[in-house]
Amino acid sequence: MAKKKILVVDDEQDLLDLIEYNLRKEGYDVVKAENGETGIELAKQENPNLVLLDIMMPNMDGLEVCELMRKDPNLKHIPIIFLTARSDEKTEVEGLNKGADDFITKPISTTKLISRIKAVLRRIDENEQQVQVLTVHDLEIDKDRYVVTRGEEEFQLPRKEFELLYYLARKRGKVRDRQTLLNKVWGDNIYVVDRTVDVHVRKIREKLGDHYIETIKGVGYRFKE
Repeated sequence: MAKKKILVVDDEQDLLDLIEYNLRKEGYDVVKAENGETGIELAKQENPNLVLLDIMMPNMDGLEVCELMRKDPNLKHIPIIFLTARSDEKTEVEGLNKGADDFITKPISTTKLISRIKAVLRRIDENEQQVQVLTVHDLEIDKDRYVVTRGEEEFQLPRKEFELLYYLARKRGKVRDRQTLLNKVWGDNIYVVDRTVDVHVRKIREKLGDHYIETIKGVGYRFKE
């Protein structure tokens, strides 16, 4: 089985070297970048299985890198774990809303880092084993290309918006509360506030219309049958 490749983007050389050493010990291939611009270019060239991305970098910070990756059809599928010295809820919510898969706070515990990487990659592998194309109502939801099609229209949704839509569509007709959606889409090993789900549902409705996902007051959401 081919090794998983991880791109690490951080402006601290010592930290880059430490992370590379520990990831290679675990059997991963590692690519390193010291700034956001190089990180994006390497992501395009190397097509990594996961990106570890520092938030606080000069010129182009991690939030901007994440946002640009999520807008790129060739990069938006790549899971991103933020490395950050910030521990405030506002930064975490902003990062998750831009499409991050997890957060790890500095100083970094290498044991926790490896555990969280494995959890995200495992969740991605499980998702890829699911039915790749769902046809619901007039939508075709293609998980292989991360594209939603309606007639001649094609919608490129950011990763987490797509995964939320896909999960609800798979469970169409069934109500799912916010905590369940957080656990299934973002994972149960990270803290994400309830309003993250609301923000993503609102963005999906803005793009596709509000007649697919119902709000069940006081409970959560349901994809209409």
